Amino acid sequence: MKRRAFLGATAIILVCGRSVSAQAKIRKVGYLSAGSPVTNDSPTSGPVFDGLKRRGWVEGSTIAFERRAAEGQADRLPSLVNELVASGVEAILTLGFPAVAACKGASVPAIASGAGDLVSLGLVESFRHPGGNITGISDLAGELAPKRLAILKEAMPSIRRVAMLWNREDRAMSQRYDLSAASANGLGISVQPLPVREPDDFSVAFAAMEREPPDAGFMVVDGLTGLNRNRVIAFAAQHRIPFMYEGDFIVHDGGLLSYGPDLAEIGDRQAYLLDKILNGANAGDLPFERPTRFTLAVNLKTAATLGLTLPPTLLARADEVVE
Repeated sequence: MKRRAFLGATAIILVCGRSVSAQAKIRKVGYLSAGSPVTNDSPTSGPVFDGLKRRGWVEGSTIAFERRAAEGQADRLPSLVNELVASGVEAILTLGFPAVAACKGASVPAIASGAGDLVSLGLVESFRHPGGNITGISDLAGELAPKRLAILKEAMPSIRRVAMLWNREDRAMSQRYDLSAASANGLGISVQPLPVREPDDFSVAFAAMEREPPDAGFMVVDGLTGLNRNRVIAFAAQHRIPFMYEGDFIVHDGGLLSYGPDLAEIGDRQAYLLDKILNGANAGDLPFERPTRFTLAVNLKTAATLGLTLPPTLLARADEVVE
């Protein structure tokens, strides 16, 4: 073989060798949900997968996911984290406060979303410099709680009593309930507290609303309440109780109103943080992201079922109107 041809063949072998080696390096990541199983097209996790694709991560080729879900049973989360770490994941994406709380102190970084104020809850040092193994996206619980009730009051100015449904076992959701309840007085609203801890408690909450019918309702969304959202939607329709929720996917399912961070942006920023970590960044040095886009969603079909005529000013501001 001529020297030039030999060198060319050698170069091809070396290049191909590097290519094969690079392709063989699939990064393994955990995805842990406190609620329902993670899918590639769900309203909360779908945008994360889309964001990773935009950054060049291809499932099965450059990245692989180990998915775990507690199905609303928070006591399962520590063992699920142990499973993920034992499987060799390099990082864990999380949904909900209990999921990221179970990851605190683990040997791999965790990226949080929908987890409340992690500074006041003691999981991170500060949003600017989290420290430890956790970073993520803030859900601005303190800022959004009063806005949600104000929108509910704007939609129905005559309401005086609002039933609030939340998971008492979730510290972040209890914090969100407290913030919402505290803002009610300034709006001339009294609160009917309806805490739940497990699926059977929803029947108890429904019975309480039947005994003392509220003018409206507000559901704090986490893994447990999210898994049972269709029960709440059906009860609200049957008893003609207008409910406010925290995510537009619930309005798509038949809920009346929702206001919260844009889930597409939340997912994209979570993907950004994971990308940074997989490229060598330390989670504790990555500041928490803040959402910049918020979605007000309205379901007009549900409004008609409830016999409501929503103010034109509210409809004009809505980002999504389901008809």
